[in-house]
Amino acid sequence: LSLHDALPIFADCFGEGIIPAVQSQSIAIIGAGTAGLATAALLARQGHAITLIERAPALEPVGAGLLLQPSGLDVLKRMGLYQAMCGYGANVDALVGHTCSGRAIMNSHYRPLGGQAHGLGIHRASLCHVLDSHLQTLPHQRHMGCTVIAVDTQAHQTLVTLEDNQHTDVLAFDAVLIANGSHSQLRPSDWTRYDRLYPWGAMWAMVPIAAPFDVPQLQQRYHRASAMAGILPTGCRPDQPDTPLASFFWSLPVTEMASWQQPDFACAPFEKWRNALHEFWPELDSVLTPLTQAHQLTPATYRDVIMHQWGENRLGVIGDAAHAMSPQLGQGANMALLDAWALGEAMQQSDNWDDVWAHYHQQRGPHIRFYQRMSRWLTPAFQSHSRIIATGRDMLFPLMAQVPWLRLQMARTVAGLKTGLLR
Repeated sequence: LSLHDALPIFADCFGEGIIPAVQSQSIAIIGAGTAGLATAALLARQGHAITLIERAPALEPVGAGLLLQPSGLDVLKRMGLYQAMCGYGANVDALVGHTCSGRAIMNSHYRPLGGQAHGLGIHRASLCHVLDSHLQTLPHQRHMGCTVIAVDTQAHQTLVTLEDNQHTDVLAFDAVLIANGSHSQLRPSDWTRYDRLYPWGAMWAMVPIAAPFDVPQLQQRYHRASAMAGILPTGCRPDQPDTPLASFFWSLPVTEMASWQQPDFACAPFEKWRNALHEFWPELDSVLTPLTQAHQLTPATYRDVIMHQWGENRLGVIGDAAHAMSPQLGQGANMALLDAWALGEAMQQSDNWDDVWAHYHQQRGPHIRFYQRMSRWLTPAFQSHSRIIATGRDMLFPLMAQVPWLRLQMARTVAGLKTGLLR
């Protein structure tokens, strides 16, 4: 079965309470992000003894906005969390981008997918809040404020060495899943083929949404590929349910981020940037009024991680820790949710870890590889100093949008539904 075919079959069992596992196992999940929380909930629902390990002392409402695609929303529907998520998020019907002169470059709608297909802009804290609230209803243990120093896989168990307030402890589990993000230091080096920091990142901020950006669109503006700003309707945070937000980001080379952290940047350089931003996209003034100092924007960097495999024996790597990529296609959280579902489906069928990982690689491999390649190809078209690539983008993208079949493929790609150029 493909993952798409397997989802409803697995979901049919989900309304029955705890789903008896083939054989209950003790499983540690390192990291309480999207991948960790979703996987913990799915496996706890099967009756496995789940222990969640997180470096932060508590899950707090921090982070930027992200875009959940139809692929990720489908997993949330199967988990029974779609309505709760929609209560915090904002519907997104299209991704649009223009040059400073007003020429349309990106114009990708979900309409070609039919039905009620849409994206959902949501604050990362709201996504984690819904997943964690669901997990809290299921039996599990958690260790918060703990740093994992080492993971040691043995024949019949996997050992996790924890450090908590200068106290070190070693815990044994049947298996361990690493889900601690793109900058993970725990992913096995011999499984990793490529691990590089992207030369471009972004400065971002959460601001109250206002016209003309209170529409169901992710909007971007470009100057060649060297300057890009974007704004995404993001719904509300759990601690501020009455304040609709937007996520603003400004593309920036990583080498220039350090200057934003310097005290002297808060004065003249920041004002110069604000004036330049007004010239770049005057309409942003309506939503960026609260931004008066550089420290109100937070830097974000990204990694490009390619692994030969994502699991073996009693150890696995999921989420951004397994396949971090550029955010150009907005697939990070969706990939994490699909990882969690595929692993839960594999473990529902077998308690043999060799079989679990064989099934998992078969289900997730083509999808992950496709989006890693597409992300790597697209990134220079939006974040680079290349005028040639930017010119090619400005010529090619509008032409693609005029061809119905290509328009459909673009929609499927953005929605997270592709496993190959023609699949």
